Amino acid sequence: QLQLVESGGGLVQPGESLRLSCTASGFITDYYTIGWFRQAPGKEREGVSCFHLSAGSTYYADSVKGRFTVSKDDANTVSLQMNDLRTEDTAVYYCAADSSSLFRQCKSFYYDYWGQGTQVTVSS
Repeated sequence: QLQLVESGGGLVQPGESLRLSCTASGFITDYYTIGWFRQAPGKEREGVSCFHLSAGSTYYADSVKGRFTVSKDDANTVSLQMNDLRTEDTAVYYCAADSSSLFRQCKSFYYDYWGQGTQVTVSS
């Protein structure tokens, strides 16, 4: 059983940065894709960035391109560096794993395992 834990959320001002980490415990292979999703109050969950651990294939939502960067820190940790944060980035951020070995669309229904989420608030 795979467990995912997010860390690094918090309260920042517009223009500042945060780094979120997703740490996996249990069975995980490089054939998995790790996705970062977010959900703001009253909105649907959206894919922010998805990253295939072995192929390195990466997806970014248009709203975060050029500001967010996903990276593999070690065998069990994937991070999301978020720069130039905006008020519209405020949401609960989740990491998730797709165990299919395919690099598919960054859609939540493809993902088998989910973390509990971490709150990111961008406010002046």
